[in-house]
Amino acid sequence: MIKQAIFHKSDTPFAYSLNKDELHIVLKAAAKDIKRSYIFYRDRYDWNGKFKVKPMVRTQSDELFDYFETTLKLNKKFAYYFYLISNNSEKIYYTENGFFDSKPPMNYHGYFQFPYICERDIFFSPSWTSDCIFYQIFPERFNNGDKSNDPGNVMKWGEKPSSNTFFGGDLKGIIEKIDYLKDLGINAIYLTPIFLSPSTHKYDTTDYYVIDPHFGDIETAKELVKKCHENGIKVIFDAVFNHCGYNFFAFQDVIKNGRSSKYWDWFNIYEYPIKIGDDCNYEVFGDHAWRMPKLMTKNPEVRKYLLEVAKYWIKEVDIDGWRLDVANEIDHHFWREFRDVVKSTKSDSIIIGEVMHDASPWLKGDQFDGVMNYPFRNAMIDFFAKRTINSSKFNTILIENMMKHIEAVNRCMFNLIGSHDTERFLTMADGNVLRMKLAIAFQFTYTGIPYIYYGDEVGMTGGYDPDCRMCMVWDDDKQNKEIYNFYKKLISIRKENEELRYGNYKTLCAEGSIICFERKYMDNSIVVVINNSDKSAKISIHDIIGKRDILGMNEYQLKKDYAVIEPNSAYILK
Repeated sequence: MIKQAIFHKSDTPFAYSLNKDELHIVLKAAAKDIKRSYIFYRDRYDWNGKFKVKPMVRTQSDELFDYFETTLKLNKKFAYYFYLISNNSEKIYYTENGFFDSKPPMNYHGYFQFPYICERDIFFSPSWTSDCIFYQIFPERFNNGDKSNDPGNVMKWGEKPSSNTFFGGDLKGIIEKIDYLKDLGINAIYLTPIFLSPSTHKYDTTDYYVIDPHFGDIETAKELVKKCHENGIKVIFDAVFNHCGYNFFAFQDVIKNGRSSKYWDWFNIYEYPIKIGDDCNYEVFGDHAWRMPKLMTKNPEVRKYLLEVAKYWIKEVDIDGWRLDVANEIDHHFWREFRDVVKSTKSDSIIIGEVMHDASPWLKGDQFDGVMNYPFRNAMIDFFAKRTINSSKFNTILIENMMKHIEAVNRCMFNLIGSHDTERFLTMADGNVLRMKLAIAFQFTYTGIPYIYYGDEVGMTGGYDPDCRMCMVWDDDKQNKEIYNFYKKLISIRKENEELRYGNYKTLCAEGSIICFERKYMDNSIVVVINNSDKSAKISIHDIIGKRDILGMNEYQLKKDYAVIEPNSAYILK
């Protein structure tokens, strides 16, 4: 037995409370090494009580690890526990102090301990998120509904953009397209920043309390949210709190008054007077030079200002949450305060961070509900678009990412395949529509929130910024109706089947080009089989798929001991 690979700790994501009475437990071990695992548990203060025994169930597997899980029903809110682990040749006991050949004595002090289920620590995601199909809108490029507020240098809709060109997209334009979104099946939208800013992208905020006049005003924002809500569509805004714009009032005061400015400590100024350009002498966001001074959230006044902004737009406009820009460059203390403020203002608000790597430090239940799932997106590009990895590697990436978080967090992840910061998926797939359809089939049947970047549903292409931010294609003759209709079909299938929204995820097969998994909810399950290849393939799970009805994309052939999966095909079987 490979003891070095066996791991558990009595903390998230290996031990966490589901509610005030139930404790979820996860044990990790080397792949195919353990045959059986049992957990022995009792109340922490029941010194002479007998241990209850419960078998662990292997729920996930990848190239390196198996994961065993169970849920304990506790009489009280605390627990002592240890494991009995065995394979065909060996049996060991596993405690917080390591491994033993014999069962630890009753008075042993090295058991794992879950000290207390504190009800405030229990993570509850907003009740509506599992039912959502999110749609990201870059307002300047979505639709021009009010030409009277266009910038003076507006270009003709649909021309090739540069980083500084304007096309006149605005909030009225989004209002005009609510019926389009509703018909597609969208029930939640995320808007990139809409506050006063000189740029097309608005990530260099001038005033956090003013809607950019090229987009409308606060009344337009209220109208948008109200009409979306009337049509069953949630709305979240973009919070750019890591940095501000050069024209932000506090930074302008520092430029004018130097060290005597009461806002001096809102920023990290290296020397005075302020210099702009490539050799600017103050801390900025990334490599964006002088345009985006970094805000110091360690400063109590900065925190107070930004938290009031977060509260203001929920109260005034009734938005349903925030997406947090560059969330990984702001201290955890601030985000804990942010969560308290947002949830106390509107308890079912959603908080989604932008973290492009392992986001587990922000996803312990005390900061974000989920993140933009870039590890998912990157795996989708490598497997479906580029086909540079096989299904085993693809499955390993997804399972390892999934097991870093508690289940409720996984259900809140924004499962994107593209955004305003990435090349479009169809471009990454060299225009191959079949590959994109396979990716969509996986995206809409996987655990988490399906996420559409505007225009992907009509086959838009584009490289990095600014090409990924081209004007939305509204001309029917230029839209890819094959992709559009496939999106509508998958959205409908997801909405009509609770298994795909609430069900557990389990990989059944990940070999070669085949990925096959099950989504199970209560007594019902759906099996998805995808062949991400130009060649047919065989799988030997005939008994699992053979008795099901086809909901999705293709037919398949059942033989005596296997199923033949056609090239570039996806099956959704119930």
